[in-house]
Amino acid sequence: MSPTPAPGVVYGAGGGSYEVRLDQGEVVEASLRGRLKQEPRTGESVVVGDHVELARRGNGWVVERVLERASQLVRRGPGGRRAKVAVANVDRVLVVIAAREPDPAPALVDRLLAISEASGFHPVLLVNKVDLPGGPDAATSLVGLYGPIGYPVLPMSAVTGQGMEALTQRIGYGVSALVGPSGTGKSSILNRLHPELGLRTGTLSRKTGKGRHTTVGARLIALECGGVVADTPGFGDVGVWGMNAAEVARCFPEISFREDGCRFRGCAHVREPDCAVRQAVEAGEVAESRYRSYVALRDEAASAEARETRTSLVRRSPLPEEE
Repeated sequence: MSPTPAPGVVYGAGGGSYEVRLDQGEVVEASLRGRLKQEPRTGESVVVGDHVELARRGNGWVVERVLERASQLVRRGPGGRRAKVAVANVDRVLVVIAAREPDPAPALVDRLLAISEASGFHPVLLVNKVDLPGGPDAATSLVGLYGPIGYPVLPMSAVTGQGMEALTQRIGYGVSALVGPSGTGKSSILNRLHPELGLRTGTLSRKTGKGRHTTVGARLIALECGGVVADTPGFGDVGVWGMNAAEVARCFPEISFREDGCRFRGCAHVREPDCAVRQAVEAGEVAESRYRSYVALRDEAASAEARETRTSLVRRSPLPEEE
């Protein structure tokens, strides 16, 4: 009789090995059974947050089965030709940016919000480092930009503790994913929430003014407040995966909300006449920065569609007969 599988959750991954917390509390290292590598799955065969079943093999453990994911945060992988799953089975996404050092880049913020929306999450925006000079004004601007769209915006400081109580109330249950560019203070926030963690923090690069990577791979961290947080590496290549050009609008709530007012069904909101979205941009009801982000992501999706079509045609084309 086969031994009873040991269920658990993947808390960390690296070098073909997985750190799994079993349901009874024990943490073990496991490898992946070969046949699982061939199973169709978005992104890697196993990612942090996956619910798995383990079996004993000699003195070690192997992953025998990966359960279906209830949710996953997906973005475009390097090169744009495959999906990259940042974390699986999370309940909410929190996008972390800095009010200063590095200054927030609206285009990057929009992309992080868009990949969250594309993955089925309506994210919370955490604006860290409001203790720095100019930080409160920057945070106020971001509240004014993203608040009316419907995104909760929480100004905070991992240094002074501002906003930490409100954050604890949001992440004190379930699994939350922290995503954002390097240097915004994700590790500092976690150290403030759970001082015993002692996570390494970084400084900005003098050459680029951007953050240095301190989190190498995604990992789950159980917090004292009761919740679990998925700490992810800083995203460098941020793009939407698995959407055609016509679907990108639903990643922008203020744009999808106005689509029914357009003259043409299926309006791209780029050059069509009587477009309710472009009229809203001209009237200042939709921020120009948000509209530019929408157009950029739509163009990328259209390019990916065209590339996939060309690839399919090449695969189907018969080889010329030899004379």
